[in-house]
Amino acid sequence: MRDFVRGAMAAIVMGAAAVSAQAADLPSYKAPPPPPVEPFHPFQVRLKFGAVIPTEGTASIFDRGTGSYLGGQTVLQATGYSFGPGSRFLGASTSISNSYQPLIDFSWFLSKNWAIEAICCVSNHHVTGVGPIQGASVIKSWVFPPSLLLQYHFTNFGAFQPYLGVGVNFTAFWGTRPGNQSFPMPLPALPGVNAIVTATAASITPSWGVVGQAGADYMFNDRWGVNVDVKYIMMEPNAHVWATAVVPAAPGLGVLSVPLDLAVKINPIVVSAGLTYRFGADWGVPKILPF
Repeated sequence: MRDFVRGAMAAIVMGAAAVSAQAADLPSYKAPPPPPVEPFHPFQVRLKFGAVIPTEGTASIFDRGTGSYLGGQTVLQATGYSFGPGSRFLGASTSISNSYQPLIDFSWFLSKNWAIEAICCVSNHHVTGVGPIQGASVIKSWVFPPSLLLQYHFTNFGAFQPYLGVGVNFTAFWGTRPGNQSFPMPLPALPGVNAIVTATAASITPSWGVVGQAGADYMFNDRWGVNVDVKYIMMEPNAHVWATAVVPAAPGLGVLSVPLDLAVKINPIVVSAGLTYRFGADWGVPKILPF
């Protein structure tokens, strides 16, 4: 019995050694390396060129009710253009020019999908008259419309990365000045007679509005890419214009004062394209969101 057990143990040891030798002779295979992890850059800056295109550019113009009076009526009321103080300047409106300029925006990525973006640009616009004030140079102004948006970036299309954003806009107007360009305006109450009108002073109040955005980046690598972007900005400021009017056919009236209030609807679309640059992966900036 003892000899049998010894023989069995020897056979097991010899079999294990043979299996090990055969395994050593087999070719070895290494697991494929994991795919490289793209660096997460928390910051982004874009340099672009864009067009600011007012979708409306119209204004509701109101007789302020101050200034010169003719026979107990405001100048506009006496000439058939309004129903008195606070009423609309009948038939009159405005048109606002497009503007083209460089743009810059800066983004902070909270995660690969969510980002906060700040946008800044400066544009110059010219407000001209429509209707009975056709040809009037009403207001010229510089516009500073910074916006802050929350964006969602889609990252499941590879290098093509579209995004949507919504936020708030604050628009300030500076360098506002009147047209100072005289133009003839027909007087309905006096057929065939014109008044010569000139805008002599102007101001525009700041405005707040909602911003909607859609765009896409195409990334050549983890840092560089190109961008196209479209934004709609709700921009509806109030303006005040001081104008003078002279009636050559009635020189005895002298110089008449015609102050106006304007509720202006600009509501521009901003279309832009340019370069995208992302950075900050090696700065150790923590992500706020856990995804």
